[in-house]
Amino acid sequence: MNELAVQTAKPAMAGQPLAKIAGRVLIWIFLITTTLVTVFPLIMMITGSLKTNAELMSGSHILPQTWQFANFKDAWEQTNFARFTWNSLFLSVVSTAGTLLVASMAAYVVNRRNFPGKKLYVGIQSSTMFVSVGAVVLRPQYDLMVKLHLNNSLWGVALILISAHATTFFILNGFFKSIPREVDEAAMIDGAGFTRNFFSIILPLLTPGLGVSGLFAFRHAWNEYILPLVFTMTNPNLQTLTVGLANLRYGSSAAMQTHLMLAGACLSVLPMLVVYILANKSFMQMTAGSLKG
Repeated sequence: MNELAVQTAKPAMAGQPLAKIAGRVLIWIFLITTTLVTVFPLIMMITGSLKTNAELMSGSHILPQTWQFANFKDAWEQTNFARFTWNSLFLSVVSTAGTLLVASMAAYVVNRRNFPGKKLYVGIQSSTMFVSVGAVVLRPQYDLMVKLHLNNSLWGVALILISAHATTFFILNGFFKSIPREVDEAAMIDGAGFTRNFFSIILPLLTPGLGVSGLFAFRHAWNEYILPLVFTMTNPNLQTLTVGLANLRYGSSAAMQTHLMLAGACLSVLPMLVVYILANKSFMQMTAGSLKG
């Protein structure tokens, strides 16, 4: 009986390493495929920005035959790149700071206090995430900014972006749940009020969540196109990079300048890379916390 059990157990034990190897191979195939799909458009953008327009439109080679580094200079000069970059930075920084302030205060109150209409407020916040009306609300938003005399300013665009803070609200609300309520109670015993406790004690503990949420909010504002386009039609000096890059579509000869658009897109990606590097530590802290939990 023992010999029979050993003989039947050997094939099962031999099959386990093969199953593990097959699983790892499938995982690596999936990861490599996902990486290629993600990185390939970026590679095409970089190589396309270094080609002539004729070579790019022909699509005969992936790598440029002659490296046209002058495309970056032309894109910078033809789009008033410095001015548009400043406008994009202003809009992104202001809207990100406002979004983090409003969303963190709202999440703190919802997480730490009970008040009438709390469930209704959370329900309204969640509904704005899943119900998108798109361009339908552009006219009401513009009319509202006209009444506030903000229709000819990027402040109006920033105010609208700050109001769309539902995603940030729920992200920070999840981070608040990881902060023990004993911290609030200890601060109140030491004489700290609700507001001082929030700004002096809770916000420093919320740094990883603020970093992650800030990156998402900054990226959303940086890539926004429709709102800056509508609000800067009468004032080209207020255009952001996304709007200014679209003006590179056609040159003086009415020919599409795709190579300059790609060169400008490469330049516009650099600030986002800097922001990601700065927020990378927050991602690492969030990942470490989730693994530890």
